[in-house]
Amino acid sequence: MHRSIRLVVLGISLTVGSSTPIFADQPFPLKAKRILFLGDSITNSGHYVAWVETQVRLRDVQPMPQIIQVGLSSETCTGLSEPDHPFPRPDVHERLDRALAKVKPDVVVACYGMNDGIYYPFGKARFEAYQAGINKLVKKSHAAGAKVVLLTPPPFDPLPLRKKGKLRPDGAEKYAYFAIYENYDGVLKKYGQWIMAGNTKADMVIDVHTPVKNEVAKLRKKDPNFTLSGDGVHMNAKGHRIMGIAVAKAWGIKSVEPSPELLKVVTQRTTVLHDAWLSEIGHKRPGVRTGLPIDKAESQAQELEEKIQMLLKSKK
Repeated sequence: MHRSIRLVVLGISLTVGSSTPIFADQPFPLKAKRILFLGDSITNSGHYVAWVETQVRLRDVQPMPQIIQVGLSSETCTGLSEPDHPFPRPDVHERLDRALAKVKPDVVVACYGMNDGIYYPFGKARFEAYQAGINKLVKKSHAAGAKVVLLTPPPFDPLPLRKKGKLRPDGAEKYAYFAIYENYDGVLKKYGQWIMAGNTKADMVIDVHTPVKNEVAKLRKKDPNFTLSGDGVHMNAKGHRIMGIAVAKAWGIKSVEPSPELLKVVTQRTTVLHDAWLSEIGHKRPGVRTGLPIDKAESQAQELEEKIQMLLKSKK
């Protein structure tokens, strides 16, 4: 039986010489052969995924899981679109079966919600569509033999758009990604609370909404104009780092500061593979650059892997 867990407790650790501690009960993502990250533009940017991969590498997990992220901008898990969106938003379920069949992951990490409320006030029908979409994703992933890690939606920050007069109040005729409901973060909070309450059959759930929002609140006490997302939706590298720290922590890893060069090369590697796998799997979003064929992407990834290994050895 699959059971949602919100707290990962590590078992007894054994230390051999000066090597990394070996944990008797490592969280299941660290035992995976292939981890597939799914999500919208937040995952598509790849920054929090690269942070997580870097931390796993610094932990010297052996064998190192192969991490593949195929985030797709504008995507939902509901198939919903706001009326003024320039094209129908892509639905992860259009490509999920292909992604599972081609990548063959044993762990799927999914982060949806930001687009699923389509930037409107809370609505029962939209919420039910989100619940159904998440549950369908979990069910299909389990059927393919993969365990599932669900992330809550990260927060929406209204401050930058409020200053520009681009928010819309409750009761407006319609909303869109360029005219967002002023209290949209409340919608995302409800979506996240539903996930964290164990309402799915996911194997692990992780709250990324709270740590990001808490950091903004803390720094805004010093600087009232502080934000991690200039458009309210897409966070900068620091915001992604907070997300990545939360994921790594749930996987039993305390994040350490990597060298800028190591993080840069890991990011380059994840980007090459992201573009290739996104094209290989296929999708319906217009305007996405075509990635390399998988064999050529893996060749480039191997060259970057050699650089990564050199950088890791220099840390020892």
